[in-house]
Amino acid sequence: MGVRGLHWFVTNACPEVCTVVNLKEMAENHRSRYPGSNPVLVVDAMSCLRQWYTPESWVCGGQWREYISSLNGFVSVFIAAGIKLVFYFDGVVEQKKRHEWVKRRLKNNKEIARIFQIIKTNKQQPGRGMFFIPSGLATFTRFALKTLGQEIICSLQEADYEVASYGLQNNCMGILGEDTDYLIYDTSPYFSINKLRLDEMVTVMYSRQNLCSRLGLQVTELPLLACLLGTDIVPERAMEHFRNHCVASYCAKSQGSDKKASMILAVADYISVLPRSYESLVALAEKLPLGLDKTIFCKGIESYLLPGQMSPWLPCDFSHHSGSSLKQDGSLCLDEEIVQIAKEQHVRAESYMVYNVLSGGEVECSNTLEDEHDTELPGQALIFCPARQHIYSILLESAKDVQGTSPVIKEWFVYPGNCLQQPDLVQPKQLPGGTPGLRSLWLSRGPEAEKQRHHTFLACFQLQDIAEDLQTLEASVEAACSLLIYLTLQVDSLSLEDLHAFMAQALCLEGKSAAQLADLQLPQVDPRAVQLGSLFVRGLCVLLMANSACGFPFRMEDLMPWRVFDGKLFQKKYQQAHRGCSLHELLEGNEYWLTKFQNLMSLIFKACSAKGRNIQNRQRLNSSVTERRERVAGFYFPNRGRTQSHPYSYHHQNSECQWRGPPTPGYPPEAQPSGLGYRSRHRPARGQRFQLAPRWPR
Repeated sequence: MGVRGLHWFVTNACPEVCTVVNLKEMAENHRSRYPGSNPVLVVDAMSCLRQWYTPESWVCGGQWREYISSLNGFVSVFIAAGIKLVFYFDGVVEQKKRHEWVKRRLKNNKEIARIFQIIKTNKQQPGRGMFFIPSGLATFTRFALKTLGQEIICSLQEADYEVASYGLQNNCMGILGEDTDYLIYDTSPYFSINKLRLDEMVTVMYSRQNLCSRLGLQVTELPLLACLLGTDIVPERAMEHFRNHCVASYCAKSQGSDKKASMILAVADYISVLPRSYESLVALAEKLPLGLDKTIFCKGIESYLLPGQMSPWLPCDFSHHSGSSLKQDGSLCLDEEIVQIAKEQHVRAESYMVYNVLSGGEVECSNTLEDEHDTELPGQALIFCPARQHIYSILLESAKDVQGTSPVIKEWFVYPGNCLQQPDLVQPKQLPGGTPGLRSLWLSRGPEAEKQRHHTFLACFQLQDIAEDLQTLEASVEAACSLLIYLTLQVDSLSLEDLHAFMAQALCLEGKSAAQLADLQLPQVDPRAVQLGSLFVRGLCVLLMANSACGFPFRMEDLMPWRVFDGKLFQKKYQQAHRGCSLHELLEGNEYWLTKFQNLMSLIFKACSAKGRNIQNRQRLNSSVTERRERVAGFYFPNRGRTQSHPYSYHHQNSECQWRGPPTPGYPPEAQPSGLGYRSRHRPARGQRFQLAPRWPR
């Protein structure tokens, strides 16, 4: 991300590049210079996420209401200062940067392994120094900012290029982010999000002109400097030998420079005497190691040229950014109107992942907080694969060949055991009862069309048979129930206690403010609950994708995590459920929530029973008070910590399950919790990772 070593150089060896500025004053100066125009900051949202996520807890799956409150505070300060914000999000990963994307994901896997090791050892989350953003944060931030009335743009190519272009073409006051590429682009001033003191509206501006003065270069020479130092396109190792040679020559004629600073100064010194021509670039390319593309410098420099800009290093045919990374030409859909609708929704950040499938048939999902040593819980990418296959079928129904086969989708999904050497090729899978076309789902109007959209959405998760039951629920509750049923059918190790925790936290969340959730204290953090929390949030992302593909049977707002999930609250409910507290305690003594809980659990049991799924008790945590009587969902347990056999049993006439224990009030017979033995589901071998059979009969 950015230019290797440049951030260290400007902050440690070139202080004249870093200027402390007051954004309010800069806004006033902008108004004076351009009467009638409002000052605009274009925000590189992806580089701001770490600064925006201020809640103390971050491993539990996300403190979403706290996060919304934090975002609202951020936006409000700029509104009060009369500064308009335009937020850019990455919409694609360009092929030329795929290798760098993979490299970072594998590095993140190691960081996640260390996080889980600390949680298991200390029963607490690591310090902020190991902070890892919650799963789905970038996705849900788009929608959060939209609810706050902000302008959001999702990029069609590399976001930093579009940010720099927007800043230049719209005469923006500046760019807010944290990426040294913005020093290389010839665009608006670049302000640091990391150095921003929001209460004073003060931050650091990195001066492009002062950098050029220090290095003895012109702005048009900065892209070549970046390529020789190393970028996402030109690997750092590619010119390592060349840089060492430059340093040796430079140090021979200058003394006293820091070794790290000498590297950049030496390369800049070399460029300053180089003839500014394409021939010079060709000569430099000869110094590249064998096997590397000799045009890589041309591509690297060209990536920094904004519309209308030229470079003395490139021939005419390279001097205009071609936009070749756009995926429109490789569209898998045969319907241009549908592709255009998908593109517009993508740019406005109204849909999720649909345009990427239609335009290029390639999608990705970054790291999730998953414990690679937990063999009972498969990776989220595997769990939700059957649902994604159905969604792909909807999107590519018109792209089938004469044999009726849809194109395969290339998935770059991070999960334990996947080294990301190549994408997984995933075949779309027909929905039960047939797959409707996108024109019908997206363009039709009226009650029947709405019913079809809703039915198709549920069919993505094999829940179409209980559509009438689910439709009686409020939208956000229906979404949560649909997700929990799907997870229960897919993951054998999901227990009654897990479901109780998920459902209890969703209901108890209704009555809690961001401040109340922030005050919630956890005596310890459970690693399995960490992974379950991330799994649930990733599931909400899949719901967003299905909703987008099916023509929005739900409002996107109804599928947001702050409506149905709080990571810290889930941790609390998980530990309560697995320690055997009563439903009355789990639902915080609220009779309304208790009644609602029992009704929703009955619906889940009914749906799972119809698919042959037995939901079983399995308490995983020991009580701090030993040898005391415990109750789980109204059942008496004389012992703890393992699956129990109960003195009473109940046989449901239409089920092979044997329900054990006295009936729980409010649960129908088919919904009584099971005390049968626990059956774990182990992660499949690498070559079989997408052969997981759905938990319902075919």
